[in-house]
Amino acid sequence: MASEAKYKTDVWVDWCPACGNFGILLAMQKALAELDLPPEKIVDVSGIGCSGKTSHFLYANGVHGLHGRGIPFAEGIKIANPDLTVIVNAGDGDLLGIGAGHFVAFGRRNLNIKVFLHDNQVYGLTKGQASPTLKKGEKVKAMPVPNMQDWVNPISIALASGFTFVARGYALWIDDLKELMKAAIKHRGAALLDILQPCPTYNDLYTPDVYKDKLYKLNSDKTWDPFVKKGTKEEIEEKLSKAYIKSQEWGEKIPVGIFYVNPFVETFEDRLSKLNPLYSEISPSKQNIAKEDGSPIIGIEDFRIAFSNYIVKVKNKR
Repeated sequence: MASEAKYKTDVWVDWCPACGNFGILLAMQKALAELDLPPEKIVDVSGIGCSGKTSHFLYANGVHGLHGRGIPFAEGIKIANPDLTVIVNAGDGDLLGIGAGHFVAFGRRNLNIKVFLHDNQVYGLTKGQASPTLKKGEKVKAMPVPNMQDWVNPISIALASGFTFVARGYALWIDDLKELMKAAIKHRGAALLDILQPCPTYNDLYTPDVYKDKLYKLNSDKTWDPFVKKGTKEEIEEKLSKAYIKSQEWGEKIPVGIFYVNPFVETFEDRLSKLNPLYSEISPSKQNIAKEDGSPIIGIEDFRIAFSNYIVKVKNKR
């Protein structure tokens, strides 16, 4: 087993003191170490916000992307090179605000990518406005009036969108979070891990003391079984229904753990392989795009001919 130090960079971790992101980063480094994944085979894609800095602190390939576009960045990377372990670290405002359309479409596609959602109910980088996961009527200290919009429930949206692994963790329960991350990474398909992350700077509602009183583990109920084991229509509907009902619990008690896992759904990569049986052998990352001298394999004249023959006729107006 590798050491977690293998996945640490020398970049100063400059989140606010006591930020829940420290727990998320540590859990991820521990998870990658226990899975012994080569750093060069990992890509961490982050969005804008406090969570966006994760790719700077994790020793792996990193992409600090655009606001709300972490998922499509990751999709392009995974399709180009399906051999990579691709993880998205992004905030609730990033993924469920401007990025909500990509979030839903990703569930439909079931690409083998892991989405770690840093869920602190506020836009921390822009000074504490309500994010999509703050409930209507709630007010954190930076807001002049209570939130006028209702919340987006990440678990419910993921279940409805087609994610085949759906779970919730807590940033300060590092060992439990590490195990959830490992399960998500090992799952073959679209995985959401909604991570409740205290923001000590701006969120004075959902503090560690509050979470301590409210959180309970789904697996504390010995009858809870979120895993689809046969893949029948009836079983899938039953598991989804139970998971959706559990996802609605948010008040005096908040469940954490695995809500739903279905390993029987084809991944997007599987569908690509059906269209092109050679996809896994000659995926875009394995194709040469330059000659030994660095010049392009296809010159401009070759490209013009190919474009004219296969896409649309091109007339040279020069």
